[in-house]
This record gives sequence, structure tokens and C-alpha cells, in this order.
Amino acid sequence: MVSAKDGNGRRPAKGKANRVRSLLGVGYWVQGFRCFPWMAVNFFLKDSIKVDPSTLQILQNSANLPMVAKPLYGVVSDAVYISGQHRVPYIAIGAFLQAVSWLAIAILSQSNISILTMSLYLLLGNLGASIAEVANDAIVVETGKTQTSSKKSQSASSGELQSFVWMASSVGGVLGNLLGGIAIDRFSPQSMFLFCGSLLALQFVITVSVPERSLNLPKSPSNVGIKKQLSELLAALQKPEIAYSITWFAASYAIIPALTGAMFFYQTQYLKIDASALGISKVFGQAVMLLWGVIYNRHLKAVRPRKLIEAIQVTMAVFMISDVLFVKGIYQQMGVPDSVYVVVFSGVLEVLFFFKILPFSVLIAQLCPPGCEGSLMAFVMSAVALAFIVSGYLGVALASYMVTGNDFSGFPLGLLIQAVCTLLPLFWSSWIPDDVKSKTRTE
Repeated sequence: MVSAKDGNGRRPAKGKANRVRSLLGVGYWVQGFRCFPWMAVNFFLKDSIKVDPSTLQILQNSANLPMVAKPLYGVVSDAVYISGQHRVPYIAIGAFLQAVSWLAIAILSQSNISILTMSLYLLLGNLGASIAEVANDAIVVETGKTQTSSKKSQSASSGELQSFVWMASSVGGVLGNLLGGIAIDRFSPQSMFLFCGSLLALQFVITVSVPERSLNLPKSPSNVGIKKQLSELLAALQKPEIAYSITWFAASYAIIPALTGAMFFYQTQYLKIDASALGISKVFGQAVMLLWGVIYNRHLKAVRPRKLIEAIQVTMAVFMISDVLFVKGIYQQMGVPDSVYVVVFSGVLEVLFFFKILPFSVLIAQLCPPGCEGSLMAFVMSAVALAFIVSGYLGVALASYMVTGNDFSGFPLGLLIQAVCTLLPLFWSSWIPDDVKSKTRTE
């Protein structure tokens, strides 16, 4: 039935588009704000539970294991409807599980929290985050396809919604890191966990009040079934352009040994960098992420994905080599304070790892066949999550040879090896399709 409108139907459509943006804006903002409690987690594990760098990095990466099961959540959300809805309820479930996780950690007394207890609640929180992210990502793909098909110029609309949610997540990250850097010196970690849990409870209340029919998502049958949905996902993954792209993208992360735990201890234990400086570093990085979303949306959407991703990969390696000079004290000899380098260069390098996700998500959205948006995007993100876990474990192994106790003399060599590994995927970057738009128009 056509509702009352101005004669051309634009106002109701615009209203639904605004509701989609509002729901996604809140969801991705909260997703970005998750760095707030995780900053407290890092210091809590280091200072209260007294874990070493390797254990810290193992816990950080193991907590991401629920992210690997994202294809399952995607298939379920594509196939199983709850009260006639298959996106909004899963966002609400994800927010609820995260709220329970952080509130439980906040309520427990510090003496009763062990590494095992902390790990279980972090796993529960990341399970909720994974479910919510899958549903949000599916809405982005579905809405983006609808917008693209309704406009004459595909290039004008491609990536617009992806850029919007990217910026919403970045704004949440900026605020989360800024508040985290301030709060870590003034409040206990439990207080920060309590605040985050309360925020997620509020997101749950807001989400359940939004009827999915008001979002104008593409209509699809509600009795597809998980088996049929799995077969559609497998059919999509058998397409060479999709399979090769995802394989390269995941491998480009997995092959790099992450040394984040060692760098965290080097900065805090060896250089005695204040927590506030680390917080400002993360704020700076998130601000750069926000700027990246704006630049991509305005100037880089027309750039071929392969060319853009290759450029980002090279830039990552350059920043890693810069870290080698930093650890060797070259910048300090040049008069650059360690804290300034940490704020600027370390902040940028930390987010550079995620720059590739924006153009790649646009690429996959263009290649994704209709009907399996949630499951395919979930598969992509689970592959990335698994790649980060493999990267983290490789980093633990590398750091165990390069760093012993407070002896960081071998750390520069480890960083150099990391930079070389970052350049290796460029040798098979031809796996990424180089002319997606023309293929999409002709198929």
C-alpha cells in the first residue's frame, strides 16, 4: 500500500533511509567505542593480574575466537527470522550479550577475577559483538545494493553507506580512546566496565524499539532454511573472483606476525610512557580512521580496489620500518620525544591495518550475489578475525625469540621481519579483481 506523500514518494523513502542510518550509526558507533573497556582490560591484565607480554597477546587474540564463527551467525540471520525479522533482533541479542559480559566483570570483586574468569566473560562479550556486527554488516550490504539499483550512476553511490558506517565507528573509537585515556588514571577498570555495560544496555533498549519493516530492507522469503542458505553461501564462495579475493585478503593479515603485546610492554615498561599518552595515541589513530573514511568517500571510490589495497599494504611496511628506527633510538637522537612518536606514528600504524577493510568491503558488496549478504560478509569478517588470531600467535612466537624479560635488544630485528612479511602478499595481489564495475554491469 502506498502511503501519503508529496506525489513522487521521496519523503517516505528518505525517512526510511534516515532510520537505517540512525540504527547503523548507533550500532557502528558502539562498535567503535568498544576500545574504551578494552583499554582498561589491557592495563588490568598487566597491572592487577600481572601477565607477561606473551600471555597478554595470547589472551587478546584468544578472546577473538567467537569472531571466527561469524559465517554461522550470518547463515542463521539470513535464514532464521524472529517475529518476522532477521536483522534487528540479532543486533539486540548482540547488545544484550555484551551488556551482560561487561556488567558481570564490573560487579565481580577484583579478588575473585582470575585469568580464566576474565577470558570467559571476554569471549561472551565478543560473541555478542560478532552477532551484532554480522547483522549490521548485512544491513549495509542490503541497503547499499538497494540504493545502487535505484540510482542511475553506480559509481556515485558505491561505497557511500560503507563510508558512513566507517565514520560512525571511527567517531566512536575517537571518543572511546579519548575517554579511556582520561578514565584509566582516574577510575578503576571495574568502573569503566560498568559504564560500557550500561551503554550497551541502552543500545539494547533502543534497538528493540525499532521495527525492521520501517527500514525498507529488500524483501526475501522467511522460510529459506539454513541448509539452502548454506548452499547459496557455498555457491558464492565457489566464484573465483570471490574466493581468490577473500583468500588474498585474509592471507595479507595472517602472514604478518603481530608484535602489539611486545610493543605495549616496550612503551609502558621500558620507555615508561604514560597511559594518557597511549590514550591520545589511540585517539589520534581513530581520528585518522575518520579522516580516511571522509577521503575515501569523496576522492577514492573510483580508484580500483587492487591499486588502493596495494598502496595501503606498502604504507604499512613503511611505518613498520619506521618503528625499527624508533626502537633503535634514531628519532630520539633527532630530537623527537618518544611520547610524540608514540602518539603520531604508533597511532597511525595501529589503524593502518584496518584501512584495507573499507575498499575491500565495497568490492565484496559489488561481487556478492543477492540473498546471502549476511552470510558472505560474515564469512569475510570471520576470515579476517581468524587471520588476526594467526597473526597474533605468530607474533607471540617471534617475540619469544626477540624479547626476553626487559631485554628488547632483538626487538628491532623482529620489527624488520614484520615489515618484510607485510610486503610478501604484494607478489600475488593479482588475485584481487581489477575491473569489478564493468563485470558487475555486464553480468
